[in-house]
Amino acid sequence: MQIRILKELDGAERKKLFRRAEQDISEQMKLAREVSDDIRVRGDEAVLEYTKKFDKIELSSLKVTAEEIEEGYRACPKDVLETLQYAANNIRSFHEKQMPEPMWFTHVDEGLMVGEKTTPIVDVCLYVPGGKGSFPSVLLMLGVPAKVAGVPKIGVVTPPNKEGGVDPAILAAAKIIGIDEIYKVGGIQAVAAAAYGTQTIPKFHKIIGPGNSYATAAKRVLASEIDTGLPAGPSEAIILCDEFADPEKAALDFMIEAEHGPDSASLLVTHSKELCQKVLPIVNRQLEKISPLRRSFIETNLSTYGGVVLTDSLEESIAFVNEYAPEHMEVMTRDPFVVLEKIKNAGEILLGDYTPITLCNFLLGPNAILPTGGFAKTYSSVSVFDFLKRSSLGYVSREGFERVRGKAALFAQTEGFDTHALAVKERK
Repeated sequence: MQIRILKELDGAERKKLFRRAEQDISEQMKLAREVSDDIRVRGDEAVLEYTKKFDKIELSSLKVTAEEIEEGYRACPKDVLETLQYAANNIRSFHEKQMPEPMWFTHVDEGLMVGEKTTPIVDVCLYVPGGKGSFPSVLLMLGVPAKVAGVPKIGVVTPPNKEGGVDPAILAAAKIIGIDEIYKVGGIQAVAAAAYGTQTIPKFHKIIGPGNSYATAAKRVLASEIDTGLPAGPSEAIILCDEFADPEKAALDFMIEAEHGPDSASLLVTHSKELCQKVLPIVNRQLEKISPLRRSFIETNLSTYGGVVLTDSLEESIAFVNEYAPEHMEVMTRDPFVVLEKIKNAGEILLGDYTPITLCNFLLGPNAILPTGGFAKTYSSVSVFDFLKRSSLGYVSREGFERVRGKAALFAQTEGFDTHALAVKERK
């Protein structure tokens, strides 16, 4: 496991730490252009061919039937269904609180009213990844806020499993949310199909959800055709600790995001050498309880993009967090709410000893689809606002118009717009 002493890092080491597993996906983008162009022309035929080529799955149809959704729901154990429903309820409660007023007005001057009207986007395609596992939590985190926002048309694309179907837990989550439009397709071909439309898959105005480097490349290539949502790359987390943190809990939570994959980045950031000395053997002990696959991910992570960052003080640790802008972070300090006030850049901030990332990833309620790669400095988590748009409103009475017409004409003339000026000067 890497232990980096922050003040001793040179420029190149610091740059590498902050870049995470940022990849050069130029080759994937070249492929994405070729595949997307083919799908634009040939539609379903091309999608089926590329699914066979890339996923090694031969499909006869792309759309999941109502019967398949029902069968998937019934195939899930009762406790899984109850847990999915519990999570959906919490996620719905959280996102309902985010909903703005449908419309508002305010007077900026006598006779001048301005406001906003909020409406849902017309349609959205939700990308639910596959590959390393089944992710019904991703569908809940995307589908519930889309439903709360009132999007009238919601579709789902997700890679087929080895049997050519969709995992029952994803189908159950879709049924719980109330989504019945699901397509068995992932990667480049999924993004291209949603961007251009095919004989089976309709064209969508937006696609949102995390994906692999090929899906990411397709989103970049097709950004002029479809809104691709927030950037969501490899998972990352910071566990911020002081000398009062419980080393057992810190060690457990330190490993959470590291098990997502070898390109994840999990960092324990602290100024306490004593805590480090206690945490490291606990991590080694806990690794023995983990499957070989996940253990290999964690071991790779903690020796490359992750590990320990040792600072000189809590203030320096906080400054590091704000510069790194992590996707997930936990605050395990004597007074986490005091630290909270100083955290400016993070996708989510979890406080105290009993709020591990696990809870937020699945069922606490806040959205777990978060900006990565430092984009938490300018992006927010997925929310109802990803599925809403605002229209500015204005109303001016006759009396109000007379009050401002001269000022508006002067503005127009100052900027050289003749017809702008005429529209107010010659208005009877």
